[in-house]
Amino acid sequence: MAPRSAVFCLSLYLLVLVLVLSASGTVGVSTSSDDDLVAELESLQSKSPSGVIHLDDRLISRFLTSVKIPRPYHLIIFFDASSLRSKSELHLPQLRSEFAIVSESFAAHHRGLPSASKLFFCDIEFGESQSSFSNFGVNSLPHVRLVSPTTRSLSDSDSMDASAFSRLADAMAEFVESKTKIPVGPILHPQPVSPRQQAVLLLALLIAAPFIIKKVLAGETLLHDSRVWMAGAVFVYFFSVSGSMHNIIRNMPMMMTDRDGRPVFFYQGSGMQLGAEGFIVGFLYTLVGLVLAIVTHGLVRLKSVTVQRGMMLAAMVVVYWAVGKVISLDNWKTGYSVHAYWPSSWK
Repeated sequence: MAPRSAVFCLSLYLLVLVLVLSASGTVGVSTSSDDDLVAELESLQSKSPSGVIHLDDRLISRFLTSVKIPRPYHLIIFFDASSLRSKSELHLPQLRSEFAIVSESFAAHHRGLPSASKLFFCDIEFGESQSSFSNFGVNSLPHVRLVSPTTRSLSDSDSMDASAFSRLADAMAEFVESKTKIPVGPILHPQPVSPRQQAVLLLALLIAAPFIIKKVLAGETLLHDSRVWMAGAVFVYFFSVSGSMHNIIRNMPMMMTDRDGRPVFFYQGSGMQLGAEGFIVGFLYTLVGLVLAIVTHGLVRLKSVTVQRGMMLAAMVVVYWAVGKVISLDNWKTGYSVHAYWPSSWK
C-alpha cells in the first residue's frame, strides 16, 4: 500500500503544481496583453504631431470593444466629419485644433510619468467609421466622449456638454479632469509668432528705427495726417452703429436662404438681425452723419448763397430718404406683416 500511497501523493502534487503554473501563466498573459495595448497606443501617439491618435472601426474594436474590463487606460475621443468642416456654425476645425492643444498640454505636463499611459486623446471621422458613430450613439457634432476603464457599452460613455464647447480648450480640459481625476495641467497655447519670426521682426525694427524717428520728428507720418484720423472716425462710427460687434459675438451670417433658395437679407422679428441688415442700416446712419458733417463744416465755406441753398436742399432730401428707410425697416421688423424677404417699401 505504501508505494501506491506515494504514487498517489506524487500525482496529486504534480496536479497542484500544474494548476498553479497554469494560473500564474494566465495572469502573466493578461498583464502582458494590457502592456501590449498601452505600448501600441503609445506607438500610435508618437506618430501624431499633436499626440492625437486617429481611430477607425478596427482600432475601436482593438482598444475598446475587444478588451476585457477594466481597461488600463481612458480614451477621450473627438468626433469629426470631413463633410461638415465647411459649415462655419459647427466650428469643427477650430475645436479639433483646440482638442490637439489639450493633448499637447497633457503630454508636456505628464511626460515620463505613469499617468501619461492612463489617458490617450483620439479622434474619429464619420466617413471612415460610421459603425462606431452608431455604436456610440453620436448623431450630432461637435461631440466629445470619454471612455473610462470600466465602460462596458460605448453608448454609456460620458459625453461633453455641447454648451461648453464655446470655452474651447479650457472646457475640454475641465471635462477630462472631472471624469478621469487626472489633471491636464495649464493649457499651453501656441505662440502667435515663433521665436525665429520674433527675431526677424526685431531686426527689421532696429534697421527701420532711424527712418521712423526721422519721419516722426518731421511730422510726415500717417498719424500726422488729419484725413487718416477722419477716415478712422468714420469707420469707428460705422462699426458702432452697424451692429458689427453683435455679428462677431453671435457669429451671425450675412444672409439666409428661404425654401426656394432665394436670399433673405432682412429677418422679420426684433430678436435677430442678419449681418447684411446691420451693414445696410449702418450705411444709412453713416450717410446721415456724413451729410451733417458736410453741411456744418463744408457748406458754410461756400460764398454763393444760391449754391448753399441748393446743397442744403439736397442734403435734406438725402437725410429724409435715409431716415425714412430706417423707420420703415424698424416698423416692418416689429410689425405683424408676414413678409420675410425684403420690406415692400424697399422694392
